[in-house]
Amino acid sequence: MLQELSLHILDIVNNSIRANATLVEISVCIHRDADKLSIVITDNGCGMTKEQLQKVTDPFYTTRTTRDIGLGVPFFRQAALITGGDFSITSESGVGTTIKAEFRLSHIDRMPLGDINSTIHTLIVTNKLVDFLYTYEFDGRSYHLDTREFRKILGDIPMDLPEVSTFIMEYLEENQREVDGGYLI
Repeated sequence: MLQELSLHILDIVNNSIRANATLVEISVCIHRDADKLSIVITDNGCGMTKEQLQKVTDPFYTTRTTRDIGLGVPFFRQAALITGGDFSITSESGVGTTIKAEFRLSHIDRMPLGDINSTIHTLIVTNKLVDFLYTYEFDGRSYHLDTREFRKILGDIPMDLPEVSTFIMEYLEENQREVDGGYLI
């Protein structure tokens, strides 16, 4: 089982990429007063049929042919539910998928968020054909990173160019610090 929520996000987003998504929206929202951490991942990939959607939380079901089981979604669901949180998944074939996980922030069994900035950075610089809209919210303050806006500015300059990659990481780190003041989640 993955030990950080950011690694679950990485796993779920990789499912989106395998489903031919060209846009993945990732939202991480922390509300201390409500004792809630929520993560929402939405993609415009191929989506799932009703039959696939009914089976996706079964750890012994997968659409992949390289292995017999698919543990990413079931483990993410379990990680949310064990904290007294909630989990939902909606999908429409040909349209896309949305996964929502809610965690009780103070629950002793809640995994740490982990290095979310490195996760988002890695997704951006290693997936040249996918756009990402990342939102980080902390107690009502938030920031966004939209790779579509970056692409307009950069033109043909690739995101994995060392200078651009470094800028993206610094952008993520500085904005998170500005929003949450360095609060460890």
